[in-house]
Amino acid sequence: MRRKTRKTSDPEQERTLAAARVNTPIGTLGVAATSRGLWRIEFDARRIRPARGDAEAQAHLAVAVKQLQEYFSGRRKKFDVPLDLQGTPHQLRIWQALCAIPYGETLTYGELARRVGLPTSAARAAGRACATNPAPVVVPCHRVIGGDGKLHGFGGGLPRKEALLELEGSKAVRQGKLFEEKVK
Repeated sequence: MRRKTRKTSDPEQERTLAAARVNTPIGTLGVAATSRGLWRIEFDARRIRPARGDAEAQAHLAVAVKQLQEYFSGRRKKFDVPLDLQGTPHQLRIWQALCAIPYGETLTYGELARRVGLPTSAARAAGRACATNPAPVVVPCHRVIGGDGKLHGFGGGLPRKEALLELEGSKAVRQGKLFEEKVK
């Protein structure tokens, strides 16, 4: 692994990044952490090159990788790895609300908007924040579905979103709400 730095608008100026690739049932994920916590998860693992980082970044990366492995093996339902996410205040509120959606449960984009104090008509704004989620799976944007009960948009593709919901035994999947057109 190599040591990698990235510029930030943070007063620290630069942070070292520890990164690795993790094999999962939904493909190889690129996972990166800083000394403050998990920074990014990429579905296209080639976008993140393995890097060593400093000791704190390595420790956060190790926790994130372990928790992802536990999640995919069915032994973890909630992530508690520290996060180092950068975004607008709106994005950060949405990402925080995503972390409060229980394992196996789903919300609509409108319900997500309402949870952060927006009208349900702000569903598209909630969806845009989900689309920019830097740490999918850990920040579970896959648990958000359309108001019509169907899957809409996911950075990793709808098959991965469906697989994650199935892994969690989502009630929406069990009740067949998500893919009514498959049955027809």
